[in-house]
Amino acid sequence: MTEENKTDKKKCNGKGKAMFTYGIIQLGSNVVSAVALAAIALSFCSFKQESKVFNECVEEIQATGRSSSDAVRFCNGGK
Repeated sequence: MTEENKTDKKKCNGKGKAMFTYGIIQLGSNVVSAVALAAIALSFCSFKQESKVFNECVEEIQATGRSSSDAVRFCNGGK
């Protein structure tokens, strides 16, 4: 092997390590993104459940003869 071939191999070896590191970083960021999306999806489920309970509260208070604004105020924690 000539001196030039040895230098080329060393240059490629460094690029390989850099590309491997880049791939690991990309994979890690994809995992973080997936976990974040899952957390957002789960939080939407709790919002849906909370809004259902709130709507039931408003309907119940309205059934007692109060106005819509009074029912909303009561269900939000007002008097």
